[in-house]
Amino acid sequence: MRMSMPKGKKNKNSEKLVSIVTVTDKASVISEQYRTIRTNIQHTMSARKLKTIVVTSSVSGEGKSTTATNLAVVFADTGLKTLLVDADLRKSSISDSFLLNNEIGLSTLLSDRRTTIDQAICDPGMSSLRILPSGPKPTNPSELLASGRMIEVMEELNNIFDLIIFDMPPVVLVTDAQIIAAKADGTILIVREGYSNKDLLIRAKSLLENVDANVLGTIYNGAENNKNLLLLWKSPLQ
Repeated sequence: MRMSMPKGKKNKNSEKLVSIVTVTDKASVISEQYRTIRTNIQHTMSARKLKTIVVTSSVSGEGKSTTATNLAVVFADTGLKTLLVDADLRKSSISDSFLLNNEIGLSTLLSDRRTTIDQAICDPGMSSLRILPSGPKPTNPSELLASGRMIEVMEELNNIFDLIIFDMPPVVLVTDAQIIAAKADGTILIVREGYSNKDLLIRAKSLLENVDANVLGTIYNGAENNKNLLLLWKSPLQ
């Protein structure tokens, strides 16, 4: 298992970083909102077995990676053995945000059977949280995610972790999220205030329903109230 790079190391891709507010400011309003959403998801988890959760959006820029990352952190804070998987093999951001080496990751596991789970998973230096970076950008991401090897990897990870959160590409733009949502126990759709398009959201919902994805609900991201950005949980998706 690989450790994170030294803290403070300059990152050349700072524009790709996600805000990990649940680490940098645990007492903030937004951190508390993530914990509230965690509680709502846990309520759903208590009613049915949910170990693998896909986080996606209709298009880029709606906050899916930020949401997936902060949810993984707050779940790990409860002691759940949590894995955050950067399954956006086209435009990764999580490895940069945690200052992790992305030379080995999910794409390596899927394309090279000599690579082991232990070699690919990174320790970001946080109790109960582990990261599986995306790995080098492949030429055939959809085919890799739809492969039998992906099913094998998911089964292996299921045997190791209590909860696995997959950060996926936007569902309207490419098929990747549909592929994994069909295999996962649940899916969460991210919506952004003043940004998301209603027609595209309807399209996203339809695409997920087409593969029988278990849509747990939506997270409404960016609503403004007293200058605080709010995250609102809605379940089930209407």
